[in-house]
Amino acid sequence: MDSITGRLGPAARTALVAAAGLAVVQAGPGITGLGPVRRSAFPRLAGRGASGHVALTIDDGPDPAATPSFLDVLGARGVQATFFLLGSMVAKAPGLAADIAAAGHELGVHGWDHRYLPLRGPGATVKDLTRARDIIADAAGTAPRWFRPPYGVLSTPALAAARRLRLTPVLWTCWGREWTPGATPGSVYAVLTAGLAGGGTVLLHDSDGTCPPGSARAALGALPMLLDECARRGLRVGPLAEHWAAPPLAARPADGEAAS
Repeated sequence: MDSITGRLGPAARTALVAAAGLAVVQAGPGITGLGPVRRSAFPRLAGRGASGHVALTIDDGPDPAATPSFLDVLGARGVQATFFLLGSMVAKAPGLAADIAAAGHELGVHGWDHRYLPLRGPGATVKDLTRARDIIADAAGTAPRWFRPPYGVLSTPALAAARRLRLTPVLWTCWGREWTPGATPGSVYAVLTAGLAGGGTVLLHDSDGTCPPGSARAALGALPMLLDECARRGLRVGPLAEHWAAPPLAARPADGEAAS
């Protein structure tokens, strides 16, 4: 970099430095996409909540091919979750978004398209999130409260847009990685339970729209096993709205829970 800037004139060097600074400001919050960073430095953003509770979150729907099956499993167990919806998917299946809300589940914004937000400017970002929020609210009859960026990577414009739209950003503490090639219900369950702890937020996906074919099926197969494991550990499973009813686990070292 020094050899390059040394060949530039003062104005060009100033412009280059300014551009680099803007890039850092734009993408800086993306560092929270690194699990260890957000879990240690930003526990609430990571979804750390009440030590006896596990927040269940489900991304990328609503998908007519898979979401109804997730709703059936959750309904049979009497469990509610938070569904982070894509506006483009709601546009294709508005009735399914309404069904999710009617079943008592929470709704969150996952953007309009599943696109990497640090590559988008402020105007495009606020337009994307506003469009997604509005179609979710119109379809479901209830305004979404939460926001999760695609790929779990935030940007400064995304944080500003979320604040403007009164959406609270939440990522996760553990996930099933059902989007990896060859994932099965057993592999998803094993990955989830390796990081599962009281106070954590779990991420699964109910659509193959942004994942390899079969990903949602693997997540669906792991869901009953996950709920059984939480019951064995005496952990209550529910949506994010229930998750901060008590001090976060990070503030309760006497509980002795392992970090997920």
